[in-house]
Amino acid sequence: QVQLVESGGGLVQAGGSLRVSCVASGGTFSTYAMGWFRQTPGKEREFVAAITSGGGTTYYAESVKGRCTISRDNAKNTVYLQMNSLKPEDTAVYYCAAKYTINRYSAGHGYVYWGQGTQVTVSS
Repeated sequence: QVQLVESGGGLVQAGGSLRVSCVASGGTFSTYAMGWFRQTPGKEREFVAAITSGGGTTYYAESVKGRCTISRDNAKNTVYLQMNSLKPEDTAVYYCAAKYTINRYSAGHGYVYWGQGTQVTVSS
C-alpha cells in the first residue's frame, strides 16, 4: 500500500509560479510511474503531467505544456510539479497518483494510488 501526500499548494497571482510536491511512503516509489491531475468543482478530473518510473520521460497536457515541469527524486520518494506563468484557469485541486506502468498515462482510472490533493488558487 502506497500513501501519497501532496503539499505546496496555495494562492498565487496570475503570472506567478508554484511548485507542488508529493511524497510517497509504504512502497517502492522508484517502480511506479507518477502523474499529476487536477480537478475543479463540477468538472471532470484532468490529466496534467506524468513521468516514468526512472524519470527519463515526461508527458504533459497541451494546456500546461511549456509552463509546467514534472520531475522526481527517487532517493527522496518525491515527485514535483513546477508550474510557471500560472493562469486563473489553473485553479484546481492538484492530485498526484501512482501507477505500475506509464502506459495510458493520461487515463486516471489506470492509477492505483492517489493523494488527498492540494489546492492551487491563481488570482487574476
